[in-house]
Amino acid sequence: MTAAKAKERSTPKASEKRGTATRRVYLVDGARTPFLKARGRPGPFSPVDLAVQCGRPLLMRQNIPADAYDQVILGCVNVVPTEMNPARVAALRLGMGEAMPAFTVQINCGSGMQSLDTAYKYIREGSSDLILAGGTEALSHAPMVLSRDAVDWLADFNSASSPQDYARQVTDFSPGDFKPRISLEQGLTDPVVGLSMGQTAEVLAQQFNISRKAADEYAVSSHKRLARAVDEGWLEDEVIAAVAPDGTLYKYDDGVRPDSSVDKLAGLKPVFEPPHGKVTAGNSSQVTDGASWMILASEEAVKKYGLTPKAVIVDSEWSALDPKIMGLGPVLSASAILKRQRSGLNDIDLWEINEAFAAQVLACLEAWDDPEFSRAAFGTDKPLGRLDPERLNVDGGAVAIGHPVGTSGNRIVLHLMNALHRKGLKKGIATECIGGGQSGAMMIEAL
Repeated sequence: MTAAKAKERSTPKASEKRGTATRRVYLVDGARTPFLKARGRPGPFSPVDLAVQCGRPLLMRQNIPADAYDQVILGCVNVVPTEMNPARVAALRLGMGEAMPAFTVQINCGSGMQSLDTAYKYIREGSSDLILAGGTEALSHAPMVLSRDAVDWLADFNSASSPQDYARQVTDFSPGDFKPRISLEQGLTDPVVGLSMGQTAEVLAQQFNISRKAADEYAVSSHKRLARAVDEGWLEDEVIAAVAPDGTLYKYDDGVRPDSSVDKLAGLKPVFEPPHGKVTAGNSSQVTDGASWMILASEEAVKKYGLTPKAVIVDSEWSALDPKIMGLGPVLSASAILKRQRSGLNDIDLWEINEAFAAQVLACLEAWDDPEFSRAAFGTDKPLGRLDPERLNVDGGAVAIGHPVGTSGNRIVLHLMNALHRKGLKKGIATECIGGGQSGAMMIEAL
């Protein structure tokens, strides 16, 4: 099995020593924008616009001077040319001062969690006390790109030095070469194995016998759970409204479909492996724009500013495996944390697994309960068992909310923290698969 290659790479010897923090690291607060579905044209907000929209109210509701932070870390994958190093641009626009160090991190779908993990380690090891860490993405602003043939033609045309050269280039002009492509299509295809992210989900659906009906049922559940969370007001402190330049107010995630049903989803055609594939537009994460921030603090900062933290970070892990089965990454990274913490799957009160694809999440659940996978990935015949679905993505996930790539890893930790508090529970793990065959996981404990 391909997963066997992940065994030695996903659990390096040093990983057994991690999680022994010298200082506690607190999650004080956090907020995100509504996630706005991409609708065929650039949305109203750039990546930095989004980061500022939720960052400013978040900073204002804490008794911390904006320039008191040690640094700003922001995940972003599709950086637009006018906002190079969006972390720094956002920090300046947030009024955090010219002396504020800020840098951007990128590990595909894990970028928003990478910002948290980097901040966590800075504070844990004593070099920082207060960090603003987040993720932002405006996938609707992904640039259009020309083919290599078109670029070569333009280069030859610009270097022409005589009328004859210009005439030759005009003769060689081919209109078809200048049809632009959305760069996002290329970005969501693995350059090593040549599979799109959706095709990797199809691989898992086949490997673990995930049916189309099961994937659709899971997708419907995601929409229903998110719709309920909105109706009950459970997201009011988490989601901060965004105002577009034209004055339009965006208050809610706009991709949720409360009336979704298995019958409706059954009518959609497979996108990646027609006609018999299991992955459709209806049971996949939505292409969206959105941003999320969290405030991390040391105990010293908590005391200095009179903060009331909501959670403490217990542990984190990054793993890697074959890109063809990238969607199984959460099984590796989360299992490494469970091993260090001597915990079982259902010893964790709540789980957030980013819903890249419904079939991918279901494959992770099957892998944890599969002896063959357990032997290949962990060298043991005893699988971890069956995760209680009532502990998983209790208020919906990316199938309903959307998946702004650089943001999602931050959002799932933020929501996990808030859901634990709302339910009066203690322990949670947030984890996501990462394009390219990686994954991240973070365990937190509510205070």
